[in-house]
Amino acid sequence: MKLQVAVCWALVCVAVELSCVNGMSGEPANPKSNPATRTLLNYFHELSGRTEGKRILSGQFSDFGNGANLRIMERVQEKAGHWPALIGVDYADFPCGSLTTKTPNQAAIDYWRQGGLVTVMAHMYNPANPKGGGLRDKGVNLADLLKEGTETQQRWMQQLDLAAEGLMELKQAGVVVLWRPFHEMNGGWFWWGAQDFDTFIKVWRHMFHYFSDTKGLDNLLWVYGPNHGQNTAKYYPGDNYVDIVGLDAYTDSIDPEHIRGYKEIVALPKPFGFTEYGPHGPQNPPGDYDYRRFLQGIEKHFPKSCFFMSWNGKWSLATNQYTRELLKSPSVINREDLPKALFR
Repeated sequence: MKLQVAVCWALVCVAVELSCVNGMSGEPANPKSNPATRTLLNYFHELSGRTEGKRILSGQFSDFGNGANLRIMERVQEKAGHWPALIGVDYADFPCGSLTTKTPNQAAIDYWRQGGLVTVMAHMYNPANPKGGGLRDKGVNLADLLKEGTETQQRWMQQLDLAAEGLMELKQAGVVVLWRPFHEMNGGWFWWGAQDFDTFIKVWRHMFHYFSDTKGLDNLLWVYGPNHGQNTAKYYPGDNYVDIVGLDAYTDSIDPEHIRGYKEIVALPKPFGFTEYGPHGPQNPPGDYDYRRFLQGIEKHFPKSCFFMSWNGKWSLATNQYTRELLKSPSVINREDLPKALFR
């Protein structure tokens, strides 16, 4: 009996210690989040507090829309001897200028059931464009997305319903999703990017409430992922609307001179990671990058990092060099290292 009491007291002490470290920031943005979602968020906060040992989740983007599958994850495993901890998929259906969820969801569900984490994003089409598509349209008035009675608002709500339907399928399959909408919003290359700060925040918060309250999606961790550079924290929707933060970066040099905006975003009270990473640059990578440099740069210059997701194609872990050394590093967490309790 004394031993049982001692064990219980030790567990209580650990729980109290973790709650003190995490503070209120450990609470999910959606107060109705289900237990599995809360467990995963707590895990990210725990990783964020580590200063040594395994603390950085490995990740790999699969593909867009109907191109999403597990083949690239298999290639990483064949090359490096480890499965990435995290798979990324995207709902964009570029040929149709719309969204598609069936194929990317299947890849996500399969990987989750094999013990891997899932992040979902969407290169959403421009609702102000009646033809669909329009990813890189200019001059879009974001306020029109929320203006009742307009065709833009109607198309926007239809698009939200498509995405919510896909995310609901993942909920029903028991998958917790790192949901990353409006990525790289501080850049001007997507229709939602480089917009008025306050208007963007209103659009984000509207999606948050629509998905959380109206659609009942309690399986989402909301990920705020600007591109590195200027204004990385200016579009931040607020602590009650975000669970995890990150930066997208495409560069060989992993240092503050080439990846800017880190200090601003890690000042936010959320776990941080590289939501997208690709060596060389955003176009035409040679595919010969030494991935050891990436980890060395993270550990030296971006110590708050607790996850990363490499992009696919010639940016990927499957294509470049020394990925085995990266994934076997004592600081990197791969799929086989993830706690089984995350998937119960």
